[in-house]
Amino acid sequence: MNLHALRLFHTVASTGSVTRASKLLNISQPSITSQIKKFEKELGIALLKPQGRGISLTDGGEELAQLAGRLFAVEQQIEQFAEHYRNGTKGSIRIAATYLPAHFLIPAWLARFKQQYEQVEIMITTTNSSDALKQLLNVEADIAIYGGIDEEYPETIQKEELFQDELWFVVAPNHRYANQQVTLSDIIKEPFVMREEGSSTRERLLSLCRTYNVPAPTISLQFNGLHEAITAVIAGYGANFVSSLVVRDDVERGELSRVYVEGIQLKNIIAICTRKHEPLSAAALHFIEVIRQAP
Repeated sequence: MNLHALRLFHTVASTGSVTRASKLLNISQPSITSQIKKFEKELGIALLKPQGRGISLTDGGEELAQLAGRLFAVEQQIEQFAEHYRNGTKGSIRIAATYLPAHFLIPAWLARFKQQYEQVEIMITTTNSSDALKQLLNVEADIAIYGGIDEEYPETIQKEELFQDELWFVVAPNHRYANQQVTLSDIIKEPFVMREEGSSTRERLLSLCRTYNVPAPTISLQFNGLHEAITAVIAGYGANFVSSLVVRDDVERGELSRVYVEGIQLKNIIAICTRKHEPLSAAALHFIEVIRQAP
């Protein structure tokens, strides 16, 4: 079907006049009339009929005009959608995030983002470090927001470091090492409450022990969630090695206490990871810009 001729007919039907359609489209009246007649032959339906000095729609023309109106309304919606998508005001973003940014950073970032881009759909998967990277590599996520060790990434991954926080050893306030300075060998003898294997902080602790040639700690309790692990330590059992972002408020309230380990001052890197040489959607780029501007 000749969509150009359909558009000419729709304009004539909408304006009620070949003359007005000619002025609106900047096409001569004879050309419009000729193309519509050819269109009528193509369809095998009479669309226009004389009425006085003008024209009117046949019954078939009336019905086709309604259908054409719906078609061109959808066309307009598609054009608007494409414009919104290009501008990043619509679309979707899939985020794989490790526990630390997912619970302590992303909610505030999303609140600021949604104030500007309400119609962008956000899907977040909270997981451990290794799985977040795997989702990004498998194109199951557009962005990975990562809190963990500054490790070597595959060549296909682009990393942008946002900032660093400290890693702390913490215990309950009534623990004998609370607010004390001890050796790494001393604190490692305590039972530890940690997250599951694959957690970057757990791997960082084990790496620390290997570096200083001390035995690995006993992981007496293991949780899939960091909140549960911290709660167990607050309740009075064992020690934890954790980002200061997670426990700073607990320490300030006196629910947890730091243990200062001689010669150990470690940083935790918060980073955005994307796939190299793959363009991000405008919406994803806007979200990353919101993160960069966050205080």
